[in-house]
Amino acid sequence: MTSYTIPGMHVREHTVDVPLNWETPGESISLFARELVDPTRKDEELPVLLFLQGGPGGKGPRPTAATGWVGQALKTHRVVLMDQRGTGRSTPVSGRRMASMTAEEGAAYLACFRADSIVADAEQLRTTVFGGKKWSTLGQSYGGFLTLTYLSKAPEGLSACYVTGGLASIDPSAAEVYRRTYPRVAAKNREFYRRYPHNVERVARIADRLAEADVRLPDGDRLTVRRLQSLGIDFGMKPGYERIHWLLDEAFDGDELSGTFLGQVLGSSSYLGNPLFAALQESIYGSGDGATGWAAEAERGRRPEFAEDARPLLFIGEMMYPWMFSEIRGLRPFQGAVELLAKRPSWPDLYDLERLAANDVPVAAAVYFDDMYVDSGLQLDTASRVGNVQAWVTNEYEHDGLGTDRVFERLTELVAAIGGGLPNH
Repeated sequence: MTSYTIPGMHVREHTVDVPLNWETPGESISLFARELVDPTRKDEELPVLLFLQGGPGGKGPRPTAATGWVGQALKTHRVVLMDQRGTGRSTPVSGRRMASMTAEEGAAYLACFRADSIVADAEQLRTTVFGGKKWSTLGQSYGGFLTLTYLSKAPEGLSACYVTGGLASIDPSAAEVYRRTYPRVAAKNREFYRRYPHNVERVARIADRLAEADVRLPDGDRLTVRRLQSLGIDFGMKPGYERIHWLLDEAFDGDELSGTFLGQVLGSSSYLGNPLFAALQESIYGSGDGATGWAAEAERGRRPEFAEDARPLLFIGEMMYPWMFSEIRGLRPFQGAVELLAKRPSWPDLYDLERLAANDVPVAAAVYFDDMYVDSGLQLDTASRVGNVQAWVTNEYEHDGLGTDRVFERLTELVAAIGGGLPNH
């Protein structure tokens, strides 16, 4: 076992083997996790907090200092940062691996990287490395979806759950999610242009240039108007408006798009570092009968305000489209597989509604009222149907509110007030 100390954090690294397919164990993959503890308490028996990263396809954080929620948690817990299967050091899913498979093989492979498998992995880690004692979880964004699956599949492993911006609908429907989120994205666009009205003309000028000329990104991909629009995924974070504003500020070098701009667009839209995020984005809503069917693409067709020739040009949010898997170099190896996933007629159920209704594990959830990615109305409906949930509704934060000092602290206060959170038995 590798161990070392970063200032303020003693780190232990853990690797365990888990089945690729938990339903029919055969091939194994590696699951990797980092355990953090206050260096002065590294030999103490402390309760354990598992962080469930957002995504899908998100690896665990790589902290450089004991700050933010990590610093707060280390005052009382050991913190486990798990690289979810397929990410980081947990047998990553790569374009190279996908290119070696047929579309059918790739679809079957990707179907093994959903919430039910991630929860089974976490339980394997808890029982083999951490002695089988209960732990608490902190789920950010998609980590909240994982939390609900955990409460459905293995609540006996949990002492408390904290969720930030991720109480998924327990009636999964990709179509309903995008019906609700497109208006939220349009509202974010209005706010962006209200703050920076001169960008209306600048964005139109960029789009016109892309429509009339073959403009190439540094990796050789053509930059299209619709790929430009995908930069709006950042509008749901702070300071996303400002990041996009400064990106646009240096868009032109004379009459041509600048190398600085094109390099930044490539970095923001290549998905080279997290291809699973794109490949599984709609599959996380697959549950029971019914195909996800490229729901974001279908809903966009009903919203002409998001058209490529509309002005002002509207950016889009956390939506994935079929064209991305042909136009974006890093996603091309996934194309055949994701096309089959979109057509898949049925999926294993992600949530046990009866078990969730009877849940007695304390859950505290931050619901960001203006969240662009996870509709607050759906989150509150879930909170009303899952037992022992306290919802803290706020419009002070965007989707990344966990990065502030207050959010995790507030959630732990809510759970502690009803006598939960710290027991580790």
